[in-house]
Amino acid sequence: MRASHHRAAPHRRTALTALTAAALTLVTLTGCGGDGDGRAGAPTPATPSASADAATPTAAPVGDAGQQGTPSSSASSAPWAGSKQFVQIDGARTSGGRTYLSVRPAEKKAHDELEAWVIVPGEGPYTEVPMADDATVLLSVPLGDAKHPSSYSQAEFVSRLTAQPSPARALLGYDLSFDGEGRVTRLQSLYMS
Repeated sequence: MRASHHRAAPHRRTALTALTAAALTLVTLTGCGGDGDGRAGAPTPATPSASADAATPTAAPVGDAGQQGTPSSSASSAPWAGSKQFVQIDGARTSGGRTYLSVRPAEKKAHDELEAWVIVPGEGPYTEVPMADDATVLLSVPLGDAKHPSSYSQAEFVSRLTAQPSPARALLGYDLSFDGEGRVTRLQSLYMS
């Protein structure tokens, strides 16, 4: 009986090694490295944004009796105020010194075989939302120049997004953070190899 117990130990070590590798892969995929890992502008993920149900906000807007992740009638002027959303962006424009984004909720799911994300497009109409004047814009490939997110101006983002053909835009996803007035305070594109 002891001999079978000792034979199981290498299998347990192998299983533990595999689980550790899987956990490290998830940390890499979700960008949970934190501020002290040497990557400038590394994302600080919100749990719902990184989950399979990414269209659900981390905090429902105050007084929102409607479905989470979609604007309610009482919050139509600031549909996702105070929340974080994973979205697709169909268009962007600047008017009167302010940047506006045409967005709709989407989902991101980990690819089964690759260290990559799969974008599950949302359905329904796009909603136009304003960006805060001091909003942070972090872009990675294909909109940015590198794999890791780097800071860009709102004008650079609008230019890079509108240079993409519409079918290509449908394949991109973004993590957005909204302030209490429904303005985007942080935009980060999802890395796509």
